[in-house]
Amino acid sequence: MGLTMGFIGFGKSTNRYHLPYINLRENIKVKTIMSRHEKVELEQPYKEKGVNFVRTLDELLNDEEIQLVSICTPASTHYEFAKLAIEAGKNVLVEKPFCSTLGEAKELLKLGKTHGVMVMPYQNRRFDGDFLAVKQVLEQGFLGEPIELESHFDYYRKDNTEHIGTQVDGSFYGLGVHTIDRILALFGRPKTVSYDIRSIRNADSVDDYFDVSLFYGKLKAKVKTSHLVAKEYPQFILHGTKGSFIKYGPDQQENDLKAGIMPDAPNFGEDSPMYYGKVKYQNTNGDWIEKQIKTPIGDYGRVYDAVYDTLVNGAPKLVSDEEVLTNIEILEGGFKQPSPSAYHLEELD
Repeated sequence: MGLTMGFIGFGKSTNRYHLPYINLRENIKVKTIMSRHEKVELEQPYKEKGVNFVRTLDELLNDEEIQLVSICTPASTHYEFAKLAIEAGKNVLVEKPFCSTLGEAKELLKLGKTHGVMVMPYQNRRFDGDFLAVKQVLEQGFLGEPIELESHFDYYRKDNTEHIGTQVDGSFYGLGVHTIDRILALFGRPKTVSYDIRSIRNADSVDDYFDVSLFYGKLKAKVKTSHLVAKEYPQFILHGTKGSFIKYGPDQQENDLKAGIMPDAPNFGEDSPMYYGKVKYQNTNGDWIEKQIKTPIGDYGRVYDAVYDTLVNGAPKLVSDEEVLTNIEILEGGFKQPSPSAYHLEELD
């Protein structure tokens, strides 16, 4: 059984992180893309494949053949477009951040259940190779009980100009939404979250720095981003009761896509051996073992594989409702009081 879908938005996100992967999947067909402004050169290759471009939302939502809609528009529009798509009876996949507030997230998920459709954020960073390496090390049990995990997503972008916007336009909502999701995928809902969120390049701009810790009792997980890091940190630092794992270098999919290399190209997304993570652990004999862990190949298209499995085969959603709500609650909690601050999570309703 095939899945017919449409896109709202035809910018960088759609063209870089979605369509190149869907093009490789024979069980998913893109029928329609809604883009308010014509982009002749970008649209032509898809038109040649039979994709229909429309300029109004109604043209897409009124098409009964379209079962799934991916929303790839500015963050401030996600809630509005998702609500309209759900009310039109469409399954919905929403680019990050899913929405702005916990109240909006609860409303969209509840509305999805009322209309009998899937509603989920597009958390493609669960399929970064560096994160898959961390999962592999945890699953293989090399390190014993995990005690501390630190995750970095840094840049060096010297930009003193003023960037005006709401909290949704800053780095915490833009990048923290991914790094927090990956912590939730590994360890679930934390008990307490501490925040240091600020702008370090221009005090009047939206945030471009965050250092946020999630506490699980003995375990602590930290996510950190700065736009003024010239010498890279490890992407992941993981310590356990029996050893440690260190991984430098980000996933290579994005670099390849920026260079115009598509997912069907040989060696697409492969990590360089110089960036393979290194694990050091104590075995059952008490001997210390140190070795490299080959980085698994990342594949953002696996989000769509999971969506297909949910819609066609009834599998659980890749990102559970509890993970969606906890993520937005943590993001929103970072702005309830000035940083540094702490936020204590209660049980979800």
